[in-house]
Amino acid sequence: MLAVIKTGGKQYQVKTGDVLAIEKLPKSVAGDKVVFEQVLLLVDDKDNVTIGNPVVKDAKVEASIIKNYQDKKVTVVKYKAKTRYKRTVGHRQEKAQVKIEKIIS
Repeated sequence: MLAVIKTGGKQYQVKTGDVLAIEKLPKSVAGDKVVFEQVLLLVDDKDNVTIGNPVVKDAKVEASIIKNYQDKKVTVVKYKAKTRYKRTVGHRQEKAQVKIEKIIS
């Protein structure tokens, strides 16, 4: 079974057993179970495709959080010539690594 889910403003194509990095979920701890209810598309084992409008009704994807971590640092530099203006800012995005347990249609 295959599904397209939406979380953190992004869409992910997942199937059972996949491990993926997503935006960190609020108040989540390693070992927690998570249910993604925004399933946009489902493809079952017989290649029947169900497209949501905007989401597939009664479809869910269950996952468990493996770990929470910070992504690599992204450095942003602002610079204006001839005005002695230079500013450097760094950002590390909070992420969560999840394993897809099962897809419920």
